[in-house]
Amino acid sequence: MPFPPESPCLNIAIARLNIPEANHFATWVMQAPFQRGYVHHDQIWPETLSQAWEAWLEVFSPQSLPAIPISTPQPALASTPNIHPAPGSNVRINRTSRLMQNLGISLWQWLFQGEIAQSLHQSQGIAIGQELPLQVRLDIRAPELIALPWEIMQPGISLPAFSLSREILFSRTTSDVHSLPTRPPSPYLNILLVIGESAPQGQSPVAEDHQFSTLSKLELEEEALRITEVLKPREITNQNLHRVNSIIPCKVDTLIQPTPEELISHLDKKIYNVLFYAGHGKPGPDGGWLFLAPDTTLNGTELAQVLVRNGVTLAVFNACWGAQPATDISSGQIQAIPRSSLAEVLIHHGVPAVLGMRDEIADGEALSFIQVFAQCLREGMLIDQAVAVARQQLLTLYRFNQPAWTLPVLYMHPEFNGQLIQFFDELVTQLPTNSPTWISSSTSRAFLRSQDNNGQVWPIWP
Repeated sequence: MPFPPESPCLNIAIARLNIPEANHFATWVMQAPFQRGYVHHDQIWPETLSQAWEAWLEVFSPQSLPAIPISTPQPALASTPNIHPAPGSNVRINRTSRLMQNLGISLWQWLFQGEIAQSLHQSQGIAIGQELPLQVRLDIRAPELIALPWEIMQPGISLPAFSLSREILFSRTTSDVHSLPTRPPSPYLNILLVIGESAPQGQSPVAEDHQFSTLSKLELEEEALRITEVLKPREITNQNLHRVNSIIPCKVDTLIQPTPEELISHLDKKIYNVLFYAGHGKPGPDGGWLFLAPDTTLNGTELAQVLVRNGVTLAVFNACWGAQPATDISSGQIQAIPRSSLAEVLIHHGVPAVLGMRDEIADGEALSFIQVFAQCLREGMLIDQAVAVARQQLLTLYRFNQPAWTLPVLYMHPEFNGQLIQFFDELVTQLPTNSPTWISSSTSRAFLRSQDNNGQVWPIWP
């Protein structure tokens, strides 16, 4: 059963301190389920953590974007050579598992120190007492920290990663947003599936410039068919052989390499609460670029206008680097451009939830994730809960010591509780607040009273 929307929430922010000493960061709680949970902690980013991150990148992301230095700025360097472990080597497999675990534990220990850790533990206790999951959201305001895989954080050896836990629903967020308009959850799942270009025209999938490389031979049409198949309405039978109508009605429309005008027209004519995009993408300063069709691109800022105007609640991008910030090397140093990733830009403009990929993702990995994720949405799960279940699927299929399960990155608006759809039996019929019927509460009215002796009164209707 889906969790109620009243799950307690813990929002933690990270920002670099503007002080002469290098590598000082502040972490503080912006939202907590209890008054004393709003705490603050200052700490230094240690060189050992930077080394653990660099070692992780060398093994798990050798063809990725250039690494953004977290400590002292460094000159731009070429990508690290591919040193993926041989599948048959137990020594290498053990090493990759240790690298994955070491960085996850190190990130946890750095973030949850002192009063921040106490706030987390007490928030978990409150959630357990309410028999609800704790929604933990991370607001990363230092752009050089966004590329790190915070989703792999784990409190200790043999303990589940933050993003895999059933008791904690993890996502990223940002406080630099406007308030969301009041929009009740829909009883339907209406999806617009957009199939874009697999690679920009004239660009080789094995281009030497990894910043603009893409996966080869994306089977986008097959992906569209498989997503549509998993979303087909079906009935579930419980153990007592009674049919249960616990699957949300779903409608999927597909666009194959549309022009921006065609995409806008579809979103304007019909009501969609989910946008799926599958195709090529690359980082850029205005939310990156999505390659819709040959010689046709759309950046995040442009896409945000039509999504917000038409009330799209969730945007999912099966595109490379949708959760990565753009970089600037004009000064000879690699610097992350603040608020430049596709996911961040859409959240800043008012899209309630955005799911993107931190790095390149293979066809099979993306299909496995999207199938489980979409099915969880149809079962009425919260968005962050559905992401956790689909992430567990990736870890099971592709193993802990491979990066597949670390790639999905979920951003959610701080005012959004994650509830995308609602079952019919949960919907409550409400009369307008000014209803004159006896069922509703009486409406307050104002009166004018004459100062003459007759004392005549005139009602003023609101």
